[in-house]
Amino acid sequence: MQDKEFVSLYHQIGGDAVLDKAIERFYDRVLADDRIRHFFDGVDMDRLRATQKTFLAYCFGGPYIYDGKAMRDAHHHLSLTEEHFQAVMQHLEDTLRELGVREDLVEAAVSIAASHHDEVLGL
Repeated sequence: MQDKEFVSLYHQIGGDAVLDKAIERFYDRVLADDRIRHFFDGVDMDRLRATQKTFLAYCFGGPYIYDGKAMRDAHHHLSLTEEHFQAVMQHLEDTLRELGVREDLVEAAVSIAASHHDEVLGL
């Protein structure tokens, strides 16, 4: 029996083409959400989008190296709550579904992103 070749989540969801669209639509949702949009006041959104793409692509097994801040360091000054974190996760999930990503891949992507829960919330 021949082993199947490993295909990363990054490639399964559509690589850069889908990730670029996902980042744009994700931040459109986030910036429209009264619960969390204030966290982005004064933030260079082009830079944040690029950083977020690199981070997610790296986490999903793509051809990127994330060399940005650790999640705890990047978020410690924000006083985030569980509600804030869940809002972000819901926007990620909804965005991937909107883009037609298969449900099992949406669940895998959200699970990977959610694995950073304690670091983001400083727990």
